[in-house]
Amino acid sequence: MAKTQTGRAQRTEFMHKVHARLATRTRPPTGFVSQPEPRSIGHYARGRQLLAGNFLFSGHLIEAPSRSIWDIAEQLPHVAAELQGCAWLDDLAAVGDAKARGRATAWVGEWIERFGNGTGPGWTPDLTGRRLIRWISHGFFILRGTEKPFSDRFYRSLGQQAIFLSRRWKTARPGLPRFEALAGMIYSGLSLEGMERFVDPAIQVLARDCVTQIDKNGGIPTRNPEELLEVLTLLTWVVQALGESGRQPPEDVMAAIGRIAPTLRALRHADGGLARFHGGGRGLDGRLDQALAAAAVRSPRRGGLYMGYARIAAGRTTVIVDASPPPKGDASYNAHASTNAFELTSGRRPLIVNCGSGRSFGEDWRRAGRATPSHSTLGIDGFSSARLGPPSRTGGLAQEILTDAPTEVPVQFTPLDDGTRFEVAHDGYKPTHGLTHARTLELAHDGRTLVGEDLLTTLTEADRARFDRAMDSQKLSGIPFAVRFHLHPEVDAATDLGGGAISLALKSGEVWIFRQDGVATMTLEPSVYLENGRLKPRSAQQVVLTCRAMSYATRVRWSLAKAQDTPNGVRDLATNDEQGDDYD
Repeated sequence: MAKTQTGRAQRTEFMHKVHARLATRTRPPTGFVSQPEPRSIGHYARGRQLLAGNFLFSGHLIEAPSRSIWDIAEQLPHVAAELQGCAWLDDLAAVGDAKARGRATAWVGEWIERFGNGTGPGWTPDLTGRRLIRWISHGFFILRGTEKPFSDRFYRSLGQQAIFLSRRWKTARPGLPRFEALAGMIYSGLSLEGMERFVDPAIQVLARDCVTQIDKNGGIPTRNPEELLEVLTLLTWVVQALGESGRQPPEDVMAAIGRIAPTLRALRHADGGLARFHGGGRGLDGRLDQALAAAAVRSPRRGGLYMGYARIAAGRTTVIVDASPPPKGDASYNAHASTNAFELTSGRRPLIVNCGSGRSFGEDWRRAGRATPSHSTLGIDGFSSARLGPPSRTGGLAQEILTDAPTEVPVQFTPLDDGTRFEVAHDGYKPTHGLTHARTLELAHDGRTLVGEDLLTTLTEADRARFDRAMDSQKLSGIPFAVRFHLHPEVDAATDLGGGAISLALKSGEVWIFRQDGVATMTLEPSVYLENGRLKPRSAQQVVLTCRAMSYATRVRWSLAKAQDTPNGVRDLATNDEQGDDYD
């Protein structure tokens, strides 16, 4: 099977190169007929760093003031995709002065010289679509003050890339890569002379994908919240571009936006960031607010699950739980073994988190970040609730998909007199140990207390027989497991009361107290916080409850409560410095 996938990927890559070369022989456009307004949010600080020659991409920093961004791409091949998409144009445009404009013009010109003949790693449908959107949106910024020979080369390259995209979009992986390719086609058709023929076919396919790739509850197969945000962003950009050209967006596209927006609102913590699950991060600063504002969807939350996640909120506290089986097949290429894990944010301060995606720090960190111990949930020693299977060719790269994952994940919400109870379970440890992990979370109405219980239990005679065999393999010493609560790096944790409690102090001044019922051994241990844009993983801590399952049912109860002298309302003035600099 692997050989078939490898051969298919190699043929796809070869045909990309063929069509890229053929596209260079076509008749180019000579200018813009219209140009969508730039809508992507750049960062002034990152733009200034680029101008200073400090290149930070995918966790790697190279200080090279006299070198081109494309020299850096050659030095760090694994960041080529990030560079080829040209999102760095947003950061240079955020600076917006003559020096930034000159650097943008020079680097775009160098791209045309180096790769415009159809060579290099950027000739894939998703990267081409991403690049076209940036080049078109920032076209006037790039062209201002240039001579006709440069503008001719610029328009010629735009046209060639658009033609390549029109021939190769079908090979893009369904989901975000397909949406990027189609959005690039629509931008090209609306903006470039002689390219109008691309618009209607791309709109038709986009409308179809909005039906097939975005489910009735506004979710996508990867269950990656940050990827869902990128999809919504692209759809709102397309709708706005169509509106500026006098075209009516398809109903299926508008309906998809209407489904996605409430889901993203539910997956947003109280601090404004997205829940970090299945390869997704918090999202770029400002991107979520911008996308939700552009969507203009004010429908109330539906309740229940949102793309497989449960949200419980009260007072200043939000809790988001992974309450569904992980993605399947090719959609699981970035998925994590995180079922039953949760994150908790108090006001603007994350408290309980997952470690996050480690893909920007290399393959070892990427694999570690996908494992159950990197999440705030229960894990049996040596096992994750889902396992990494053989590589699948996704987007031309070998990616390990999840296998042996939970299939049954029942959930239940119960209103209480003083709060809300949420119950969830999964069968991920049944094949190995005959055990089901059930988790109960009770959040008080004022958001000051979260009470939890983690249960490992057998449900059937077959489960008990499998558990007995697992016990025999442990020489009847019990099945070792740990319940982990990863803390955000800015949480100051200390053991109190002779080891009977752990205090968790936030920079807002809030103090939370973690306790457990004494069944498990409670320790405070090192952890890491993985986020894109950092040079290295950030040091953090985790509360760990270790125990052994000796019988057919083992319970561990714990609580997380605000200290009594912590007020309900805290004036929290977070600064950019406190949130951390990208170059730390």
